[in-house]
Amino acid sequence: MKLLDVKDLEVQFATPEGSVVAVNKLNFSLDKGQTLGIVGESGSGKSQTAFALMGLLAKNGTISGSAKFEGQEVLNLPEKQLNNIRAEQIAMIFQDPMTSLNPYMKVGTQLMEVLIKHKGMSKQDAFNHSVRMLDAVKMPEAHKRMAMYPHEFSGGMRQRVMIAMALLCQPKLLIADEPTTALDVTVQAQIMSLLNELKDDFGTSIIMITHDLGVVAGICDSVLVMYAGRTMEYGSVRDIFYRPTHPYTQGLLKAIPRLDTEGEILPTIPGNPPNLLRLPVGCPFQQRCEFVTEQCQQSAPALAEFEAGRQRACFNPPAAIATVSGSEA
Repeated sequence: MKLLDVKDLEVQFATPEGSVVAVNKLNFSLDKGQTLGIVGESGSGKSQTAFALMGLLAKNGTISGSAKFEGQEVLNLPEKQLNNIRAEQIAMIFQDPMTSLNPYMKVGTQLMEVLIKHKGMSKQDAFNHSVRMLDAVKMPEAHKRMAMYPHEFSGGMRQRVMIAMALLCQPKLLIADEPTTALDVTVQAQIMSLLNELKDDFGTSIIMITHDLGVVAGICDSVLVMYAGRTMEYGSVRDIFYRPTHPYTQGLLKAIPRLDTEGEILPTIPGNPPNLLRLPVGCPFQQRCEFVTEQCQQSAPALAEFEAGRQRACFNPPAAIATVSGSEA
């Protein structure tokens, strides 16, 4: 049985201007101990996918489709049932740890609260377990840090606190929403290395939501490329990086700076993502695609399997090209 199986997930928001479909018929699955990367530009629907799975959508949002966690449907669950799953079975790391932590409470109190509420631990046991988890995420002087407030920590240390908090109940699935966005590159590398270690130590499955393809290459087993709420391409991390076949995926990969090239101007994808209130008829990527045809402008391509374990939504796919240095197409 798959740990998570998502079928036809759709997220809509009611706005004064009309209905916005932020996530459009998304399908993916995740096995135990595996890491899935969800990538795309801002506004592609990555974070809303995570919020839908966690039951954290804004009040004007509605969800349809199916998301089964260990065979149990988790979409639109009553709050009480959802609270039993959140933290204990599925946990989430948010983009900005400073806004995710309560600035008026000591870090130790916030960590212990999770264990007291979800595991019924005594304060002393919760304290000891919290210190052990801070040690696990390589927090220096973990015992001392319990008595400190969030503003006394650096950005990287606050992110370690959030990771420790997410792992306190040893969830089976960890959703990380841009966990390295606000960090410098050295701390980013430390956090990604830490997540890899924790995945191995605890057997936790991870959904990594990011716009940073370097992060994906370092931790993910498979990749889902999103654009305007839809899946453009889906496959193993090796196939996506070494043999991308969707114009959008190729554009993203070409825009990554390369260490073997000096002084070269990075290619960019022309134009901007479409307005979700007024999507063009046909393929949502058509206005930015160099391979667009009349068919692309008339109807949207369906997501279809074209190789074992690989899917793509494109009528006129370009030839697979090696976009990563040292790869073999």
